[in-house]
Amino acid sequence: MTRTRILLVDDEPGVRLGMRGYLTAKGFDVDEATSLAEAQEQFRAQRPDVAVVDYRLTDGTALELLPRLKEIDAAVPLVVLTGHGSIELAVQAVKEGAEQFLTKPVEMAVLTVVLERLVAQRRERQRLRADQSRTARASVDPFIGTSAAIRGLRAEAERIQHSDSPVLVTGETGSGKSVLARWLHEGGPRADAPFVDLNCAALSKDLLDSELFGHEKGAFTGAVNAKQGLLEVADRGTLFLDEMGDMDLAVQPKLLKVLEEKRFRRLGDVKDRRVDVRLIAATHQDLSAAAREKRFRGDLYFRVSTLILHVPALRERPEDIPLLAHHFLEELGRPRGRGGVGLQPDAESALMRYAWPGNIRELRNVLERAVLLSGGGPLSRGDLRFEPASDDAGQEDDHLTLEELERRHIERVLRKENGHVERAALRLGIPRSSLYERLKRLGINRSGFQKSDP
Repeated sequence: MTRTRILLVDDEPGVRLGMRGYLTAKGFDVDEATSLAEAQEQFRAQRPDVAVVDYRLTDGTALELLPRLKEIDAAVPLVVLTGHGSIELAVQAVKEGAEQFLTKPVEMAVLTVVLERLVAQRRERQRLRADQSRTARASVDPFIGTSAAIRGLRAEAERIQHSDSPVLVTGETGSGKSVLARWLHEGGPRADAPFVDLNCAALSKDLLDSELFGHEKGAFTGAVNAKQGLLEVADRGTLFLDEMGDMDLAVQPKLLKVLEEKRFRRLGDVKDRRVDVRLIAATHQDLSAAAREKRFRGDLYFRVSTLILHVPALRERPEDIPLLAHHFLEELGRPRGRGGVGLQPDAESALMRYAWPGNIRELRNVLERAVLLSGGGPLSRGDLRFEPASDDAGQEDDHLTLEELERRHIERVLRKENGHVERAALRLGIPRSSLYERLKRLGINRSGFQKSDP
């Protein structure tokens, strides 16, 4: 664990020597300063966990120093020591930001207790802020925007939110499928029970089997203890399987049994266990095509696709990009004390022109990088750093599958034709019925390309 760092500000060498020796023996790391100017320099450079400041220094008093330190980092607790204590002085020190006011000669045991308590309080505040940040991020609105595509998704999601049937969420990587899954859980009848997520693409067959169903002691080499699977953890709640299209074929029949019979077995066990979960699955693949090609079990596909929600790609709703950008900038600037970070017109225009192959996730990453590296103030075009492939459409297309290329070309034509299928089919050189078939197969919602009349 990281050791607690103390900044000791006192102009008497003997006092510093004695206090440093005692505090170091108690496990603290101690930095020293002898004046107001040196204290500010050390405080800014070391960012201590607590600062202990003698009231009277050679170039001023603690009352002058405290507000300067608070300007640098208001979260660091400050302790003032004085040889001439008074109630008036203590009140004034507290007003200037001191958490504690102790009279010299201070008992080192007492000072140690005070320091440990202040550090514990600070770390608890940090933990609470982190929890709040995680909660806020997990609860982010998946429907930010005003486009027809996102309004249609909201309407469909609200209709099925209180259902207990399995849901299949489709959409490209980074489009917000996991955020939508959590929204479905938090607003549904199982909101008070666990939400457990598992990325199927990140695990091998054996690891996925063990993570999902658990195992008994001795089930395989290295299984020295029994392990509860995520299905049991999610009991009465929601199990979210991300990238379900990458699930190993050998695991799929076991999951189907869970959905149909609400029973499963741990690896190495001989008895069934009952479990009650709602399944939400997500994929960027076409599971219907995968089932036809025997790359995914057809019976499992029909079971998990009882309800289907398609999350549109960001390029399908470019009018939502400014709203999403301002939402993320507000979120990113708040913990850094910058409030809502703005966008200059050239930056907003660049965001609108970019293709966003990584969708909303890429948008947030670009903005976070810009906020971290910018010098403050509204972001300009020069603050935005896109992926290199975005400057060369040909290079970007080299990494796409034939299906993805087909999808992008159809979407570009639909956008140019304002969602008009007959004109788009004519431009593509195919019958209108063929285009409708492709739209259905690729999960493209043409309404997302129809611009409303001004």
